Amino acid sequence: MPDPAARSPKAEQTRQSIAASAMRLFRTKGYDKTTMRAIASEAGVSLGNAYYYFGSKEHLIQAFYDQMQAEHAEAASVVLDRTTAFAPRLEGVLLAWLDVAEPNHEFAGQFFKNAADPASPLSPFSPDSAPARDASIGLFRTLVDGSDAKVAPALRGQLPDLLWLLQMGIVLFWVYDASEDQQRSRMLVKRVVPIVDRLVRLSRLPVVRGVVDDVVSLTRELRS
Repeated sequence: MPDPAARSPKAEQTRQSIAASAMRLFRTKGYDKTTMRAIASEAGVSLGNAYYYFGSKEHLIQAFYDQMQAEHAEAASVVLDRTTAFAPRLEGVLLAWLDVAEPNHEFAGQFFKNAADPASPLSPFSPDSAPARDASIGLFRTLVDGSDAKVAPALRGQLPDLLWLLQMGIVLFWVYDASEDQQRSRMLVKRVVPIVDRLVRLSRLPVVRGVVDDVVSLTRELRS
């Protein structure tokens, strides 16, 4: 696949057209029933041209992840630029993800069975998903670093990863949320953020420092 920096405007337009066509077909036919040939036909390009930009359907989903992350970062910047208070920043970032993801709720349910497979490149924990995952963790790092939260020094470095895992739990809940406009997912965010805020602030107390050290140690071991 061509280096993004080397793409001409026409090439980038073609790539975006292929990706948009794939998303339309994934939503209407489902991920498993959509072929690269059908995607190429929908985009009005040759099959070889489609494979030139995306080596497989999985690469198209990775492009979808990257796009979602870019849109999430842009939406989250509104609250991050407005306040330094940790709880509102966390709530704003999590709700921004729900806002960005809302149009894809039905589609997300269709391909989740593939993404849930630990061996699948579509898994958010896979090496293939590393760019989008790292960008998301980076957003949570920005959230923490620019906040007023007094975090235990041992926890501060691991907190962005832990907040990303929290978001993954909310994503899982959202996928199965059948309430209107996924309001239950929004309620979950509003209820869980104050709990996380209190836990983060308690992390500096000597009485819980041992637990914090255990959590940090476990997180490091799992990452290694």
